[in-house]
This record gives sequence, C-alpha cells and structure tokens, in this order.
Amino acid sequence: MVIDDLNAIAEKEQAARKKTVIRCCMAAGCMSSNSETVKKNLEQAVKDAGLGDEVEVRGVGCMKLCCEGPLVSVDTQDALYEKVTPEDALELVKTLKGGQTKVKRGDFNHPFFKKQLSIVLTNSGQIDPERIEAYIAADGYQALHHVLREMTPKEVVEAMVKSGLRGRGGAGFPTGLKWGTVAKTQSAQKCVICNADEGDPGAFMDRSVLESDPHSVLEGMAVAAYAVGANQGFIYCRAEYPLAIKRLQNAIKQAKTLGLLGSGIFESPFNFNIDIRIGAGAFVCGEETALMASVEGKRGTPRPRPPFPAESGLWGCPTLINNVETFANVPPILRKGADWFASIGTEKSKGTKVFALAGKITNTGLIEVPMGTPLRQIVEEMGGGAPDGGKIKAVQTGGPSGGCIPAEALDTPVDYDSLTKLGSIMGSGGMIVMDDTTRMVDVARYFMEFCVDESCGKCVPCRAGTAQMLHLLEKILNRQATARDLAKLEELCDMAKNTSLCGLGQTAPNPTLSTLRYFRKEYEELLQPDPFGPRGNDEAKKTELTATGK
Repeated sequence: MVIDDLNAIAEKEQAARKKTVIRCCMAAGCMSSNSETVKKNLEQAVKDAGLGDEVEVRGVGCMKLCCEGPLVSVDTQDALYEKVTPEDALELVKTLKGGQTKVKRGDFNHPFFKKQLSIVLTNSGQIDPERIEAYIAADGYQALHHVLREMTPKEVVEAMVKSGLRGRGGAGFPTGLKWGTVAKTQSAQKCVICNADEGDPGAFMDRSVLESDPHSVLEGMAVAAYAVGANQGFIYCRAEYPLAIKRLQNAIKQAKTLGLLGSGIFESPFNFNIDIRIGAGAFVCGEETALMASVEGKRGTPRPRPPFPAESGLWGCPTLINNVETFANVPPILRKGADWFASIGTEKSKGTKVFALAGKITNTGLIEVPMGTPLRQIVEEMGGGAPDGGKIKAVQTGGPSGGCIPAEALDTPVDYDSLTKLGSIMGSGGMIVMDDTTRMVDVARYFMEFCVDESCGKCVPCRAGTAQMLHLLEKILNRQATARDLAKLEELCDMAKNTSLCGLGQTAPNPTLSTLRYFRKEYEELLQPDPFGPRGNDEAKKTELTATGK
C-alpha cells in the first residue's frame, strides 16, 4: 500500500456516491429499536420506486440524538426523521418525489446540533463504519502515511505535546508527556493499549465511537505505536459491547488486508499489529494496572505504582495506555496541525470533549463541544432542560468517581480544572442530569452501592470502607442515623480517599462528599436527635442513661 493506492480508493468511493443518500442509524441504541429492519425496508422501497440508480441507503454510526431513535436522515432535504418505524420506510421514499409524510421530522438547526463542534464525531452518522473504503474517502489513514513518510517519532511526540491534548479517560494527564515517557524508556518490546472498558453508569461515548468510526481508533493507535516504538497493540473492550467488538474485528481485518496494519506499513520499516481482549465487565479493570493484569490472563486487580506502566507495564514491557476518545483525536490533530487543535478550548484544556447526556433531561444523546463550554449551555440549551416543566437540580459528571454539581453552578465552564474546583471531575464523559424530584442522598447511596459491588477487595480502605459508608448512607435514608453517624461518614470518606490503593477507592467518596458539600441540608433533615449529645462529649450523661436503662 502506497499513497497513490490510498488516493485511488478514496476517488473510487467518491465517484460511486449516488445523487441522494439516505442515512439510517445502525448504532446499538437505534438497532435495539429495530433500525436494522428500517434500513432493509428503505432499501426495498427505493428499489420498488425505481430509484436504485439515484438513491443510496447507507447504514451509519450514531446520529447523536439517541432519545428520538431510530433516526434516518436524507441529505438532499437536510432532514432528520425521528422514531422511524419499519412501516414508515415507504412514506419516507415518497418524499424523494415531492410527496408529504407524517413521520416526525426533526431540525438540524436545533441547538442540540448547532452548538456542537465535531472532531472525534466528525464521521459519526456520516460514513458506513463497516467499510474501510468509506473511512479512507474521509481522509482516513492519511495521518498515518504522513507520520511514517515525513515525521520522526520524536516529531510526532512533540506535535502531541504542542497540541495540548490531555487524556480523555478521566485523569486528564497530558498525552504528549505520557507518549514521551514511553518513547524514552529503553526496551526491545513495547506495547500500546486502548482502554475501551467504559464502565460508568450512563456513559456510552466510547462505545459509540467504536461502533461509528472504528478505523479512527486503529489509526490513532498506529500513530502512537510509531511515536513510542511499539509493535503490538491491544484493545481492551468490555463484553457488554458486542456490536463495538464486531466492528472492531471487521476493521482490523480490513486494515490488515490493505496493509495498513501488520508488517511494512506504507512500505516503511514500521510493523504494528492490534489484537482485541474482551473484559468481563469489572469496573475496576478501567484502572490501567488492573486492566493490564486482566490482559495477561490474571485477576483484574490493581498494583501499587511506581513502577508506572510507561516504565514497566504489560508483561514488564513499557506500555502506553490511552482511552478510545484520546486515540480518536490523534488523526485529525496530525492532519490539521497541533496549532489548530490547541486553538480550540481553554488555556489548560484544549480541544473538544464528547459527553453522553442522560438522566432527567429532554434531549438525551451524544454531544461534542469545545472545552470551556458552560454547563448551562449544555444542559439547558442543547439538552433542552428538564422534561415536563421540571427544574434542574444538579448535574453529575465523572460517574462513580465524579461529583454532583448544583444548579447554581451551571455557569461553570466544562474543563478539567473548573470541575475539580467544584468537587467533581471530567471523567470519561458521562453527564447525568437530575431534576428537583431527585433526592441527593439517594444518588450518593446509588453510586456507593455501585462501588461496593465493583471493588476488587484487594485493599482494606476500599473493601471495608465503601461497605461501611454504604451502611451509613442507608442508615441515614432509613432515618435511623444521628449527627455522629454523619460525622463518621465524613471521616470514612476522608480515609478511603487518602489511603485506597487505586482510583476506584480514592474517588468512591466523591459523590457523597459533593452532595454533602452542596446539599447537606437534605442529609440533616433525615437525622434523628442524638441521646448522647455531640460526639465525644458528655460521658457522664451517657453513663447515667445506660444505668437507668434508657
């Protein structure tokens, strides 16, 4: 494979494009609502109408407005049809000849779409994710060719540093710095891992990218491997994502067939292979050392650091680990330039961020916005606010590791530092909205219960601490707790946060701490009077009450 071959594939694909394209969402959400049958019926209706030479029915990835699926768009009409049923197919095809239809029609000028800036999701809802030719026609693998033929590994690392890209998996560690550390570590064998173990409740960003544009992740991994000197890659994907796994397997096979993965890529000395490892759904395996243990065939439990994976990772080899969205950002950065990417976002948080909007909000789905976009714009303008005239009470970001942000802080810009100041984190991109019917103590209990179930049990602060915190939260909800119990809950949160082995235990208290910080009154209203008075005082009264049997 050389650049002329790549360009020839792109030209052939563009030449084959028909006058009108009907796009049908074939991501997991819409497929669960029977979009596969919708697509088949559309194809049959086009054929029956004698429009086969003019109209293409194309299965595409996520079209973002998931609450209105199945979604179908017609490019010549600039129309988005919502909640399309298989029976609607004939009606939609009639509109191609000027007919009318009763199928619900959306508006691409809606703030949900107009206020987005797509980098990672550029191809989502546009190309067929099961055809490598479609990706190549959208400038796919041009970045990989460019770095292999015109850049040294050091120059690639420098470009990533200059771009300001930070890891999109949650911690926000500078990507270029991580790549540079792995590149400098001397070893005959190095590995690149894509963390696709997306486990936050309500999060589906990485799944959508893998289902909609798998080749962007493969290309990003290949570029990273060249930069750090690796020749083997792994994608660790949770088993609950069968469609994402299927499309990844198909994409890897296609890339190998065209010589875009394997040996001598683009007739260079660079060799790189990618294999898939399927996780069993353990949340703790999102932590990088637990993930590596699972890839090695061991129980997925974290280990102390240092050594860090960049020095001693998978099977003791220097290992680069980034998540799906981070790798998907790499090809456009190298195609359009580090300065272009760095011009988007804020001073310390560059580029865009993909979020999964869910919860008590009118428009649920996938959005991509520049870093620094105010929460209010996301929740009230793009998300449409709370349904049925409700009032937004809080927004939870970062999943079980994040915190709850009150409505009065909705003007906060969404970037790493601003969210940290509020007691939350960016996380991988889950954003759950709560209205005024939500009890915040219930929210804290839910996420703590999740952490108890998902704790690997290796360290006592997490194993025992989360269980005790859950017990106290349930005691508060049952109106059996006192102010002493609330003080004990805060002590346990501090203990787990500062002494747990890995990020699961260290961040498990965050939902509780943030709800205590902003909604403490809801906790206090559930407390009972303490017969012994303030904690640690009035021992004489305690003795007296015990002696009298009260």
